[in-house]
Amino acid sequence: MSTIIYPAPIFGPIHSRRLGVSLGINLLPADGKFCTFDCIYCECGYNKDFRPKQKVQTREAVREALEKRLAEMKENGPFPDVLTFAGNGEPTANPYFPEIIDDTLALRDKYFPNAKVSVLSNSTFIHHPKVFAALNKVDNNILKLDTVDPDYIQTVDRPTGNYQVEDIIEGLKAFHGNLIIQTIFLKGTTDEGKDVDNTTDKYVLPWLEAIKQIRPRQVMVYTIDRETPDRKLQKATHEELDRIVRLVKEAGIEASASY
Repeated sequence: MSTIIYPAPIFGPIHSRRLGVSLGINLLPADGKFCTFDCIYCECGYNKDFRPKQKVQTREAVREALEKRLAEMKENGPFPDVLTFAGNGEPTANPYFPEIIDDTLALRDKYFPNAKVSVLSNSTFIHHPKVFAALNKVDNNILKLDTVDPDYIQTVDRPTGNYQVEDIIEGLKAFHGNLIIQTIFLKGTTDEGKDVDNTTDKYVLPWLEAIKQIRPRQVMVYTIDRETPDRKLQKATHEELDRIVRLVKEAGIEASASY
């Protein structure tokens, strides 16, 4: 069982395949997972196995911890390429998320003005006006769309509440290109034996049509890189990811793959 639970509110820096030297910001409790998805590939494990007892991080706690860490990095290095909201679940679920974004942008400008601010989100709160406005302020607004197939979403992403992919796509379109779509491609089966290969045209082509409607400024495709809760999952191949990147680029949208 995968059990990577990140300390809160600041962790790293780590080297991100997609973003470079990344200082992590975890807005969720330090002792467990808090997410509106329960993905079978999540490095933090299943929601039920890591129920937190602590509360989400407050605005003040995040601001103080982030400034302390940035001051240390300014003095001793390394210099971050990016400040990344990620961690133990969905960062936009924190009720202080909009205010924390404002604080983070101000601290970034003070200590490392060349660093980017990124948010990794599963898109479930993008219809909230304050969350939508906050995401529009960051450098890398990275929003998840693993597929447009409802059955696949229920099998792999496993939303914990009401999730209508058509509504999510409309919400993504509302950013008018000020977003990056991230999509995981994988193979293998669930522990119960259900096939989860979404690298075939059955899944890729409808997903691509949604990408064309959304018109993000970039698409990031990737595959599993760490231990996953379901043990029978497999990485997509370089060739499969490269094919998907090529299809996106042929549609006139920038794309990259992380293997």
